[in-house]
Amino acid sequence: MADSVGDSLDRALEGAFTRPVPRSAQAQMRYLVKQLKGTRAAAGLLGVSQRTVERYVTGRLKRPRQELRERLEREVKKRWQPQVRARARKKAAATDGLVVSTRARFGFTAAPGTTDDARIRDITQALPPAYADRLFTAREQGATERQLQQIAAEGLAQMYFRADDTRAPGLGVEFTDVEHIEIDL
Repeated sequence: MADSVGDSLDRALEGAFTRPVPRSAQAQMRYLVKQLKGTRAAAGLLGVSQRTVERYVTGRLKRPRQELRERLEREVKKRWQPQVRARARKKAAATDGLVVSTRARFGFTAAPGTTDDARIRDITQALPPAYADRLFTAREQGATERQLQQIAAEGLAQMYFRADDTRAPGLGVEFTDVEHIEIDL
């Protein structure tokens, strides 16, 4: 399965965590119950009964089935260390930017009548803070994967293919068939 820009953004922010995410189902469930202020809210979010949540919190149940384990892990990571996550996002959007490493199909359109057929390329490129801000803002606002790919394509077009707009003016870049994408802060 191909990587997604959204998941890669989430992993980049998780890399800024200063403490490890709880590992056991009991610790994860306790954290989620505390964050959501009750077992009923946690149960609703996870799609299980309130009693099931209570059993995990007390330790009577220890090993959730795979689907619940994945949902629990995802929800805990989403809420883990919000200040650290916000600080890392702010730093990337204000001063540092992002580094995008990808293997994907890139195609080009330039002056009328000229094209370059799309081909798979491996690219690692630093993107300026403006693109980091656009990507994180779009992710928070629920942008689709295609919209996130479009923002990343614009950044790669400007910085990699047009060398920060010092060459190939007007070159349009198409970013498709993402095999791998890794974003680092």
